Amino acid sequence: MGLLDGKVAIITGSGGGIGRSHALLFAREGAKVVVNDLGSARDGRGANAALAEGVAREILDAGGQAIPFASNVASRDDAEALVARAVEVYGRVDVLVNNAGILRDKTFLKTDDTMWDAVLDVHLKGTFLVSQAAAARMVAQGEGGRIVNTTSVSGMLGNFGQANYAAAKAGVYGLTRTMAIELQKHRITVNALAPIAKTRMTEDLPMFEGKASLTPDHISPAALFLASDLAGDRTGHVLAVAGARMYAFKVIETAGRFKEAEGGVWTAQEIADNWDSILKS
Repeated sequence: MGLLDGKVAIITGSGGGIGRSHALLFAREGAKVVVNDLGSARDGRGANAALAEGVAREILDAGGQAIPFASNVASRDDAEALVARAVEVYGRVDVLVNNAGILRDKTFLKTDDTMWDAVLDVHLKGTFLVSQAAAARMVAQGEGGRIVNTTSVSGMLGNFGQANYAAAKAGVYGLTRTMAIELQKHRITVNALAPIAKTRMTEDLPMFEGKASLTPDHISPAALFLASDLAGDRTGHVLAVAGARMYAFKVIETAGRFKEAEGGVWTAQEIADNWDSILKS
């Protein structure tokens, strides 16, 4: 028996890279997979349905079940059509993995509106739109569900030349946390991955030079865990994977300092004087 036997999984951005690895693994574990990918270039321009079709064919040739669906996750109509297609063919939706993404890297002062909007539309708005459509279906089914979003180290820590991408991925983190809180009553878990892997989208970035060990196949078992019953009721977590290393990101609150005098109102000078103790855990 597979970990996802009988489950219907939508995986966005699964025409290549990490998403393709997710799709192939989920299918091997018994899922009926909706392979979603617009088939655009790394910067989001263009479209090529052959990418989604190719991965779906790989799954079918290996004896699994899959259908392709080439669409733009940043479009509400397309997001709703994606979920509707899954229901039309397979009758339900149990798992959603939001993996679609593009890059338009540029330093902060050189980032223009088009670069900003394009990246936030795919990563943040796309995650919101597809999640909303899928979660509504899961609620209607009344049997819970699992949503796995994709944030990044850039979103958690920042990264030079990626103001748009980091902002989008930080937004995905906040969205994940809020979705986890709100959907818990419907038995829908919402977690996120922060993957580091060498793919078509990242292969020429300096940080991946000589990093053959950072493969998509290292990432997908974490997605499978979060999408399966092995995850139990765990929700609101960020699981990070970089090759053989697996760890978690947490936003922490320090112990802080209290001011007793003068009604507890701090002066700017007092903040400066107590800065180290305020930041101490």
